[in-house]
Amino acid sequence: MATLLILGSKPDPVLPPRTEYDAVACANAAGFSAAKYGLPTPAFTAMSAILTSGIGSGRQSLEAIRGLRTETLYFIPRPDTPRKLWKKIKILPVTVRTSPLWFRMKLRQVSFQWDTFIYQDIRYYMELISNLSKNDAELMEKVYEKRPSTGLLTLIIGMSLGNYDRFVMSGFNFELTHAYADNPEITQRGTRTSRHTPTDIQLLRRLSDLGGNIFTTEPAVHEQASLPFL
Repeated sequence: MATLLILGSKPDPVLPPRTEYDAVACANAAGFSAAKYGLPTPAFTAMSAILTSGIGSGRQSLEAIRGLRTETLYFIPRPDTPRKLWKKIKILPVTVRTSPLWFRMKLRQVSFQWDTFIYQDIRYYMELISNLSKNDAELMEKVYEKRPSTGLLTLIIGMSLGNYDRFVMSGFNFELTHAYADNPEITQRGTRTSRHTPTDIQLLRRLSDLGGNIFTTEPAVHEQASLPFL
């Protein structure tokens, strides 16, 4: 049985023994924790385009992964929201800063390395979720209302590869906290809770019910999403 450790970027991850997993996948800047605790080079890393948008938390994340590497890098684009022409012009700077070309450039500036770069539009990931959830209509309504976090998309990618039989979620807590810095979005929003939380919890519960092969080492994930402990 091949096990994939899905590592999030939350503080003080509860890591399973090295013998309990075969490979590591990182979400956003979780490579910081992987390197800090001596984990293997990630088999793949999924990163949101928001990291290079210019926001404070994105700049923190880029600095956290300076000099690190992953075997495969999945670029997760922003949602393709229909907008009027004037709105597209207004947000053009952000559109540029979250493009694959700009993203690659900014990662190279912090000497982050990868072997393979994969770019799929967001509809590709929505289709993966639909397939893995057995086309759960209620869940998909929630997913389209607010897409899952990059951490959950990392799990979705891992499940879609067909290389692993078991998945372990570590370094997750449904908050905006980071292992490498105080996230300025907590102060800006006036809350520690991620906006992705309702979608993430519903998706985790559905996938766990269907497969019975998703576990966690984190009390917060066990309590809120009902995932069994490893």
